[in-house]
Amino acid sequence: MTRIDVIDNHGQFTHLEQRALRDMGVDVSLRDNTTPPEEIDADGIVLSGGPDMDDIGNCPEYLDLDVPVLGICLGMQLIADELGGRVGGGEYGGYADVTVDILDEDDPLLGSLYPETRVWASHADEVKEVPPGFERTATSDVCGVEAMSNTDEAIYGVQWHPEVAHTEEGEEVFENFLSVCDQQSVARQ
Repeated sequence: MTRIDVIDNHGQFTHLEQRALRDMGVDVSLRDNTTPPEEIDADGIVLSGGPDMDDIGNCPEYLDLDVPVLGICLGMQLIADELGGRVGGGEYGGYADVTVDILDEDDPLLGSLYPETRVWASHADEVKEVPPGFERTATSDVCGVEAMSNTDEAIYGVQWHPEVAHTEEGEEVFENFLSVCDQQSVARQ
């Protein structure tokens, strides 16, 4: 059975990420972001959202664990920040229902949602420039980088919250990430 660790960056919806994966039959644990990297033994990692880029614990080190990573909101922002992208304040601000245009119908994480989906997202902060090796895979009229992917490294990020009921196809995002984790696990064996 595939094992995924949800890393808690103290976001208000983190428990819903764990629940969504558990309801899909995934062996999932919620781990504090101060957990030492050597204690992480998972086939994939979800970096949760959270309120503060200054409180990301050991998240930068988890990016070196050679397992697929899905960053959600702050999780995506910290991936961008750590790997050479740029993060800044969003013009739109708080939570809103947003139509997101999916740019790559072949993307392993979001391609199945092509051409668009409705999501619940916060844009207080957002990725302004994707890191080297990443492609912008979704955009909206309020945010230029709604999602990004580095398929070679199996690192993905979404600005929105796939775990909340307001996001129309959120479960599909988790299902697609689970498929990536399963494929990577088989490839490593």
